[in-house]
Amino acid sequence: MGFSFRGAKLVWHDKSLRQFKYHVRQITGRSRGISMEKKLKELTVYLRGWINYFGIAQGYQKCIDLDCWIRRRLRMSYWKNWRRVRTKVRNLLRMGVSESLAVTCGSSGKSYWRSAKTEGIHIALNNEFFEEMGLISLRDRWVEIHYG
Repeated sequence: MGFSFRGAKLVWHDKSLRQFKYHVRQITGRSRGISMEKKLKELTVYLRGWINYFGIAQGYQKCIDLDCWIRRRLRMSYWKNWRRVRTKVRNLLRMGVSESLAVTCGSSGKSYWRSAKTEGIHIALNNEFFEEMGLISLRDRWVEIHYG
């Protein structure tokens, strides 16, 4: 069923977590040829169904960690979609990043995954941005399930 018992606690089975991460990787892949809006909708539907089923288990900290990981994957995907340095800098400036930080981030030679963790991208693509786009938080939904 996707759960294990550790002592008296109900937890997610390791295989369930691996399958979850695999599926999220498929949805948020950098090379998928669909718009980010469609990606976010598809991801939100999957996350909502997954946490509604697996939310009964003890996993508050894992939900926080997964939320961070998912958002980093989305930031990476946005960064890849922007492609050129000029586009990256222009989008960062439009989203409220200072000019020097936008130029530094935009012209960086780091990989997409490493770039997704930089300060400039975090300022532009923050948690509120993803909330406005309709992405749900596993942590918030877990708290709703357990504490009403």
